[in-house]
Amino acid sequence: MAMPISDDLQQTVTGNVRAALAEDVGSGDVTAELIEADSRARARVITREQGVFCGEPWVRETCRQVSGDIRVDFGVNDGDAVDPDQALFVLEGPARSLLTAERTILNFVQLLSGTATQTRRYADLLAGTSTRLLDTRKTIPGLRAAQKYAVRAGGGHNHRIGLFDAFLVKENHIAAAGGIRAAIERARGLHPALTLEVEVENLAELEEAIAGKADIAMLDNFDLEDTRRAVSLARGKVALEASGGIDDTRIRAIAETGVDYISLGIITKQVIPMDLSMRFV
Repeated sequence: MAMPISDDLQQTVTGNVRAALAEDVGSGDVTAELIEADSRARARVITREQGVFCGEPWVRETCRQVSGDIRVDFGVNDGDAVDPDQALFVLEGPARSLLTAERTILNFVQLLSGTATQTRRYADLLAGTSTRLLDTRKTIPGLRAAQKYAVRAGGGHNHRIGLFDAFLVKENHIAAAGGIRAAIERARGLHPALTLEVEVENLAELEEAIAGKADIAMLDNFDLEDTRRAVSLARGKVALEASGGIDDTRIRAIAETGVDYISLGIITKQVIPMDLSMRFV
C-alpha cells in the first residue's frame, strides 16, 4: 500500500525536484542530444543490495517535470523490504528524457532508501517494547521533509519538523533564560499550545522539569541506572525521551527501562545510500 502524501509534502517534493533538475540539467542535457529525438526506450531500475525502498513521490515528480510522456510502473511500495537484483520500477518514454531524468531519480531513491533502511534497522531493535524511535533535525539541508518521510517509511516516527512547531529547551536556552523553570514559564506564556520539551542532564534537572510541568523531558546521555531512576520518577508526570550516545549495542536495554521515546541522529545523518542501477531493456 502506498504511503499517504499531503498537499504540503507534495509541494515540497515539487520544489526538491525542481532544484535538483536545475542543478543537474542546467541549460540542457548535451549528452542526451546524441540520441534521436523520436527514439523511445524502456528502462528498469534495480537495487544491488538488501534494504528498504523509499522515494516513489520523488520518482513520479521527476518524471513529470522532465517529460509528461514518461510512464513509471512500480513493483514495490515505499517501506517495502527489497533484495539484491530486485526490480524496483520500470520507466518507459522518450529515450532522451529517461537519460536526463536518470541521475536525479537515482539520487533521491538511493538517499531515501538508505535513510529508510537505517531507520528500519534501529526500529527492529525496539520491536516488542513500547518505546518509539524518533528522528532529529540532523538532516541534509533542503531535504528534511524527504528524510523525515523516509524515516516513517522505515518504521520510525518524526520529532518536531523544525524550530517553529515545538519547543525544545536545551542547555544554552536554559542558561540564557535563567534556569529551567524560567524557560518553561516563558515558553508557556509565548506559545501555550505548543509541545514543550526540556533537555535535562541529571535527575535534579528532571525534577525541575516535572515541577514546571514540561510535556517531555529529554534525558541527555543518561546511563542505564539513571534512566531507570528517571522512569520511576517521571511515571505519569512527564514523557521521557532518551538521547545522546545511543547505538545498536545500547538501544534495546534503554528501551526496556520504559522510556517513551529514543531519538537518534544517526538514522538521518549517517546514511549509506542504497546501491542502484538503471539499465535500458
